[in-house]
Amino acid sequence: MSSLREQTEEVPLPRTETPSPETTGRGRPPMSDRRKHIVRAQIAHAAVKLFTAKGVSATTGDDIAHELGISTRTLWRYFPSKESCVRPLLTGGLDVMTQRLRTWPSDLSLPEHLERSGALDEDAEAPSMASMVDLIRMTRTEPGLRAVWLDVHHSAEEVFAEAIADRAGLAPDALSVRVRAATINVALRVAAERFADRTGDDDQGEGMADLIRAALDVVDDGLGPITR
Repeated sequence: MSSLREQTEEVPLPRTETPSPETTGRGRPPMSDRRKHIVRAQIAHAAVKLFTAKGVSATTGDDIAHELGISTRTLWRYFPSKESCVRPLLTGGLDVMTQRLRTWPSDLSLPEHLERSGALDEDAEAPSMASMVDLIRMTRTEPGLRAVWLDVHHSAEEVFAEAIADRAGLAPDALSVRVRAATINVALRVAAERFADRTGDDDQGEGMADLIRAALDVVDDGLGPITR
């Protein structure tokens, strides 16, 4: 199997602006979005593995690059810092939620829509889930990772607001839209953190999807009496 170095070393990420033929790298074809996504995910998993084993402060960008068989220069083409390498593991579920908010029918509650669309189906044994849980646990004690975690949710809230605004026919900065987006966002974050904080001793069989359902049910109930 070829190393990630062989697959990515000579394919720099495109700049934000549209590159001219002279700046595309001696005629090399640009890396596909799908391939970039795969490489970013591989970097994220490697970073979490090293952060878990060595700690964030003891892990360098060189370490992450070496783990994958790429140069440190290549690593920095994908991410601006070692902490930001984990970002792809934190955005997947929020991306799914954004897609579901954009297709949320007016005659269904959000929990009902998520159930019917299969958005809460999960594979708790997936490697990405295990890495994500390790990562979210570390955000409790690692300020750099916590900053990435909160920034991911801040960015998601903006996108949630746009989707909710389209559904309601309102402006994205309308107060009712912003409050709804923030409420959904916090519910998802709290559910994920609660799941990550669980241990074998206090596991009562609730998975991530169960906790998201419960959190969004609270959102759907609004600010009525607290009964549980």
